[in-house]
Amino acid sequence: MTAPRHYPFWLFGRPADGSHWEIRSPFDGAVVASVACAGPEQIQLAMTAMRDSGKELARLSAFERREICRKVYEGLVARQEEFVYSIVLEAGKPIRTARAEVDRALTTFRLAVEESTRIAGMQLPVDIDSRSQNYHCIIQRVPVGPCLFITPFNFPLNLVAHKVAPALACGCPFILKPSDRTPITALILGELLSDSGLPSGSWSILPTPVENVPRMVADPVIRLVSFTGSAAVGWNLQRLAIGKRIILELGSNSAVAVEPDADLDSAVELIVNGAFGYSGQSCISVQRIFLHQSIADNFISELVARTRKLVVGSPIDQATDVGPMIDEAAARRIEEWIGEAVQGGAKVLTGGSRRGVFYEPTLLTNVPADTRLVCEEAFGPVAVIETYIDFERMLNRINDSDFGLQAGLFTRDLTKMHKAFATLEVGAVIINDVPTIRLDAMPYGGVKNSGLGREGVHFAIEHMTELKTLITRKT
Repeated sequence: MTAPRHYPFWLFGRPADGSHWEIRSPFDGAVVASVACAGPEQIQLAMTAMRDSGKELARLSAFERREICRKVYEGLVARQEEFVYSIVLEAGKPIRTARAEVDRALTTFRLAVEESTRIAGMQLPVDIDSRSQNYHCIIQRVPVGPCLFITPFNFPLNLVAHKVAPALACGCPFILKPSDRTPITALILGELLSDSGLPSGSWSILPTPVENVPRMVADPVIRLVSFTGSAAVGWNLQRLAIGKRIILELGSNSAVAVEPDADLDSAVELIVNGAFGYSGQSCISVQRIFLHQSIADNFISELVARTRKLVVGSPIDQATDVGPMIDEAAARRIEEWIGEAVQGGAKVLTGGSRRGVFYEPTLLTNVPADTRLVCEEAFGPVAVIETYIDFERMLNRINDSDFGLQAGLFTRDLTKMHKAFATLEVGAVIINDVPTIRLDAMPYGGVKNSGLGREGVHFAIEHMTELKTLITRKT
């Protein structure tokens, strides 16, 4: 048996070593790799290098930035299967889902190739009165400067791509702090960055203990922080990021509603996939299901039947639909939340049991509205079902949440579609699909406790650049 591969971290574009972490498979606990860990000294070196080399990166032409993005994209194309297996091994993501993530990351980097040459300014007419009639104004977008990117475990490639790709496209130096649980994929991406022509001092990828993160966020070198993760951590980071731009992609308890006129067979299939894909470990996983009372009984029967057909097993197996949760503590938390709901009167329709790191895909009804399973982000393979008669009251129930990331509505009624779009307090309303859908070109982000700002390469570039104005006076 060969020893697990060791991955160095990337310090100002070069491989470096430090103390080691073992990365274990969520599926069986086997050691899949060891990873070098950066300490405070290496972090400070990365900050200094990024500050000093950022100007070199900012001076690159659109053509040069495009070529960097293109080389990363082509490297990802050539090594797709390596990335697929790294995601499976470190995140426990079923292999079909891992392949979908790699495909999406390809789209994200392809968008960066395209957007790198579209960062346009404008000429603004300012000769609008006698005082300004002799002036001319040109506005240009310029990089905001050094960025800190902090990413979670659940999409170890594409959520990294959604921060790194726009930075490459617009010329922002960065430090990436990947999840402690899933750093391997980001470190392999570093190999592509090192071959791209990117100025070496302009980037670092630093697995490091979470206790080092507050100092990184507060460091005066950093001009923008982009964080994806839990709401509690995100809002705490905002308090530390004084004087900096911040993008927060946080959690949700996403809802979907089904009207009687919808394509019900399609809705069943999409809702099951949206609730239980990657064991529900997505911030836009379907957690709350609202069914019109006239279709509820039959729809619930179909939901239960389809859920019971899901294959729970090894993430490397092509037949697996639902793999392990990231660790047993996460599975135990879901077990506790479901137990709390059942004690409050909820009824388990299917699932409801844990086996080590696995939790069965679970559907419940009659869940009290004040339980954590309804009010907080479950981040697990569980969804609660509620029926309704009045459409507007149902929309208000969806809004009765501290979160507002995305919501789904199945209907063919244009009036109800527009009513939902006008009423729902979310970043995106998805019609005839689940809120779990994220198209990588779209502006993605939420309101309320779901965060600040928007991702999607074009929209992230707007955050990562600022307007610089040239005024000339005619002589």
